[in-house]
Amino acid sequence: MSELSEANQVTRPRKQPLLLKWSWRELWHGQLWPVAVALTLIIACVFALSALVVRVEKIMVDQGRTMIAADLVFRSANPLEPPLLEQAKALGLTMSQQTRFGTMAFSEQEMQLVSVKSVGSDFPLRGELVLQGADVRHRVQPGELWLAERLFSLLAVQRGDSITIGDAELTVAGKITQEPELSFNPFSQMPAVLIHNSDLAKTGAVQPGSRVQFRAYFNGPDDKLKLLQQGIELQPGQRWISETTQGRTGDMIERARQYLSLTLILVILMATATLVLTCWHYTSTRIEAVAMMKSLGASKRWLWQWLARQLSLLFAIATVAGLSIGWLLEFLLRLPLSDVLPDPLPEIGYTPVLVSLAVALLVAIPGLGISLLRLVDAPAISVIQQQVDWPVKRQGYALVLLPVVAALIWFGGNKFMWLTLAGLAALLGILALLGLLVVAFLRRGKWGAAIKLALSRISRSSLATGAQLAALTSSLMLLAVIWLLRSDLLADWRQTLPVDAPNVFALNISPEQQQAYLDELDRNQVDRSESYPVIRGRLIEINQQDLLAGTGQGEERDESLRRELNFTWRDTLPVHNTLLEGEWTNSRGVSVESGIADRLGIRLGDELTFNVSSQPFSAEVTSIRQVEWRNMRPNFYFIFTPDVMADLPATWLVSYRIEADQNALINQLGRDYPTVTLLDLRTMATRIQAILQQVSLSLSVLAVLGVSSGLLLVLTLLRLSLSQRELEIKLYRTLGASRKRISATVWGEYGLMALIAGVMAAAGAESVVAALLKWGFELPVIGHPWLWVMLPLLSLALVVVIIRSMIKRLLMPLKG
Repeated sequence: MSELSEANQVTRPRKQPLLLKWSWRELWHGQLWPVAVALTLIIACVFALSALVVRVEKIMVDQGRTMIAADLVFRSANPLEPPLLEQAKALGLTMSQQTRFGTMAFSEQEMQLVSVKSVGSDFPLRGELVLQGADVRHRVQPGELWLAERLFSLLAVQRGDSITIGDAELTVAGKITQEPELSFNPFSQMPAVLIHNSDLAKTGAVQPGSRVQFRAYFNGPDDKLKLLQQGIELQPGQRWISETTQGRTGDMIERARQYLSLTLILVILMATATLVLTCWHYTSTRIEAVAMMKSLGASKRWLWQWLARQLSLLFAIATVAGLSIGWLLEFLLRLPLSDVLPDPLPEIGYTPVLVSLAVALLVAIPGLGISLLRLVDAPAISVIQQQVDWPVKRQGYALVLLPVVAALIWFGGNKFMWLTLAGLAALLGILALLGLLVVAFLRRGKWGAAIKLALSRISRSSLATGAQLAALTSSLMLLAVIWLLRSDLLADWRQTLPVDAPNVFALNISPEQQQAYLDELDRNQVDRSESYPVIRGRLIEINQQDLLAGTGQGEERDESLRRELNFTWRDTLPVHNTLLEGEWTNSRGVSVESGIADRLGIRLGDELTFNVSSQPFSAEVTSIRQVEWRNMRPNFYFIFTPDVMADLPATWLVSYRIEADQNALINQLGRDYPTVTLLDLRTMATRIQAILQQVSLSLSVLAVLGVSSGLLLVLTLLRLSLSQRELEIKLYRTLGASRKRISATVWGEYGLMALIAGVMAAAGAESVVAALLKWGFELPVIGHPWLWVMLPLLSLALVVVIIRSMIKRLLMPLKG
């Protein structure tokens, strides 16, 4: 017994290297290497994409937060309450306070309406404040007064002169060169004045009834900021401001986030399909080997051990190779962004590594598990007689629950993602059915022998044909969706802020000055908008229902009802507005912006009552307009016919574009028209354009990666499909079929499939993109006629590449 035990102990170590060598040989000389390549590509693509997503999102969030001067801002019409400040302190958040109000500033010679911001020495918490006096400073100190550059000419002062703000007389310390905070509402902007919080009481400008805005700025971890928001119940006149709620940049960042998430999901889906296809191909090539081992006495347990060694080796190799390739790929993806990415770059942490490995495991377990369960159950008789099919055990399909449960946890209540996935799943079935109908329709036509044989081969198995067409079509469709969404998002952003967008607003132009002011702009060849009369008022009734008295306790009124709005009147529709409903009339009418109409339930024919300077008047809703608020042009909620408001006193507004070589004109207009309020938005426009460029390049790089994943899936589909035909084609050659006939049949079969898949993919992509734009990104739907040509041509080009690379091997007859 002792000798036998020693012999077993000697034999076991010898078996381990042998099994390891066998596993290694099976990995590379068998058909398992395509699975290793697919798994490597999943890890590499997900790592690269998620790493870039992490970096880009951090950069976008940082840019957005820079524009609000903090991670989170609390805005209130009333003084900040102690519970808010105490809770922020308890959470360990960094905090700064600001009081903002409009008042008159008086110098010895001039006076000017200004926006005073009383800030702390720690302001801003994010971004850069540049103050230029005797030296360059970045913080406001007690006793200092800093002016916007235009105020020096408007108030006729220099550094060291005195200016009176309320009851306080303060000395000018210098000019504000750069502010982090940007506002996108030209009607609410006035030249800025910065003072320290300690000097606020001296001004005496904040009194009961004054129009004052109080702000608290917070910096800290995102989870602590969420706790702060959840712990504060907002009252009327209070609001949280974050990077996603700050107007133009907020929309841009939120839509970019949606696109990043969607692209990542689509890449994972396409990489998963590649893995599943390669794994099924592997199992189909190893059935005879497993059957042989079973016939020689191998048990299922031994077979699982044999496969487990191969899979462990496979996953280890795929992990190392995938992470290495992914790191290199992420580096290469960043090269086009080198000019706009910050230095140093945000850290990516361990998230991309964990996400890529987790996705690979969740995909591999059902993708490999189901096909391997079927392989292990292969009957031993397959050695003698090939078996067409045998069922997979039910527990095999239960493996699909793993990625499904993971998706439930990951997506949570993200309706956008669930609707997208549900729509794609439904569309997959529709495409499979549509492909079968197209093939059936084509078979009724009169074709040559090669095409007839190709159509016969395509329609031999309805299930296989439907699955193959659906897979090829969906692959082309997904890569088209990624690229089209990127193009449509960028087109929308560029349209809302084109390079020639106005960057200066002139407000409070008196009727006597209006024509002279416009003539001055025209003499200097300044590109300007039409001029608009402006008067401030409130909407108070809809069909005799009082809007101000109808709000219950705890119910917050619409933002448009809590403040005065800017009204205008004109004979014609503004060229940058779109009429959605009704007609443009010339008497007793008002045109309403579609957003406020939806929120307040305003319809055509409704009677609206307004109040301007305590004078009520009514008008009938004659049209609903679509307004793009982000295009830097004068826009209004309500535009009246001239007969309704023309007798009311109003000032005029015009927007125009000042180029870099026209700076002197701004100063001249300020001196010649001192009562006109000039809002210089050039700095804001430049910064928004920089963010737009950064986001555009990022989305383009991500789209290229997504499209590359789709192309890889298409190539894999075609190569595996041709590999499955190899034995059949060689048998035809052996039985005497000519190379020309077989070659024509192969080209015809895959050419028809490519054309059918390309056309259906174009239809599917148009449908998916239209749905995503309308209900996901809330953008207008546009068509892409070129797609109906490009996708079939791309599909045909891929078929040509694959067939040309394999046709010689396919046409070789079987050797005896």
